[in-house]
Amino acid sequence: MFRHTRLVFNPSTIVLAAALLAHPCGLLAQRGGGGGHVGGGTAGGGGLSSVGKATGVDDKDDLKDFHAVMAVQATSEQVAGYAAMMKSTEVASAELKTFLLQLAKENGAAELAGRTATVEQAIEKARTENKKFLDGFSESQKSGLKEISKRLIKADSDLAQQAKVLDLEAGNSKIIGQPITASVQTLDRALTSFQTQQIGLGEEMSIGNGKSGADSAFNLAQVKRSITVASQPIAITTSEVISNSVASGGQNTFKLQFTADLSDLQQNITDVLHSELDKSDRCGERIAVQGATLTPSEPASVVLVQLHFERWTCMGREANEMVEGNGTFAVKLTLSVGDDGAVRLTPEIARVDAQGLIGDLLRSGSPGEMLRDKISESIFSAIRQGSDFNATLPPAARSNATIHDARFQGSSSGKLWVVLGGEIRVSNEQVTLLTSELKAGELNAGELKAPELKRRPAQETVQETVPR
Repeated sequence: MFRHTRLVFNPSTIVLAAALLAHPCGLLAQRGGGGGHVGGGTAGGGGLSSVGKATGVDDKDDLKDFHAVMAVQATSEQVAGYAAMMKSTEVASAELKTFLLQLAKENGAAELAGRTATVEQAIEKARTENKKFLDGFSESQKSGLKEISKRLIKADSDLAQQAKVLDLEAGNSKIIGQPITASVQTLDRALTSFQTQQIGLGEEMSIGNGKSGADSAFNLAQVKRSITVASQPIAITTSEVISNSVASGGQNTFKLQFTADLSDLQQNITDVLHSELDKSDRCGERIAVQGATLTPSEPASVVLVQLHFERWTCMGREANEMVEGNGTFAVKLTLSVGDDGAVRLTPEIARVDAQGLIGDLLRSGSPGEMLRDKISESIFSAIRQGSDFNATLPPAARSNATIHDARFQGSSSGKLWVVLGGEIRVSNEQVTLLTSELKAGELNAGELKAPELKRRPAQETVQETVPR
């Protein structure tokens, strides 16, 4: 019977509970035996696409709206991108209003043409930043923000059309005065609509409405820390967005989104799994990792390992090879949150590509279970260390934060993030202190420097080829 392993931790108290489950499997065939079956599904049936959704808080319960909000919340990179986008739009608006003032002074056609070119360049930059921001959406954000994105794209199209009209009119030196003034005013209305849709998008992503300042959302400084996973130094960059304080019954509730960037773990996943999985038992299993990848598969992630596998048995002093070959082993990892608020990581063998007895051992034998669990433990170790609220949240929030949602999320460039969603509840007496700490956290944004990481040379992290 195939058994699952689930890793658990609570971000506020951090407890790791993991078990390696053994399933003995006798070897009845000599090297070269087996039916030559390639591929196959997960233990218990089904392939990668059939793996079920993470357990934990049910989307059909009272937290359905919360899950929807968390699925579209901005990451720390997107918060910075949104700020750049809004700044470029504000610059374009300022240039356009200056142009309207100059038109009232009846300046010459040559001067107006020069100012028109400046306005057009500012609008083009605003539209470019807008497109860049939209292109960076994850799949869950594309789905959850579909309607408001359509409205913003429509406003962008209207803005581009009005900019062309102004360009045509300004290009004719004989057209000055009221006709071009009307076109500039129409362009100003199109730009205002464009900016309004951008503000609405920011509100949907919990970035803030762009007008009320830091009181609507606190984007805390990123924290870059060095952790150790399987003796490998890994950089984890974390950030928090804390927003929308609601007072009720003497308690104040803030929404919390915590994001951990696992891209450095992705880049070094082969070295990590070399340290965790490589083994060379004289009488037993010999495993050598040949390569590995860690990729998003929202709301989960997938670790794909290419490996060489051997099984040896000893008869007296002589060791005999029973089976040998290469294979591909994929594990799907799903985050969830239990009723106790602890974050869980559930691994499933998603796909095995290997022939004969090796394929059977990796799909449903103890070697496959061992690989599944050690891979899961490595990833969970990074998540557990990176999600230490004592190292990231303001002091007034640390013991008052609870998690309701946990998921993996991918960027348009393939980066993997862990996103935790929850809330911070403080009393009326504590809210002033927390708010001041949050504002101080924003003021310090960008001042933190990344720790210097010293990585071991590649040859020290890779074990020698399994002896034959």
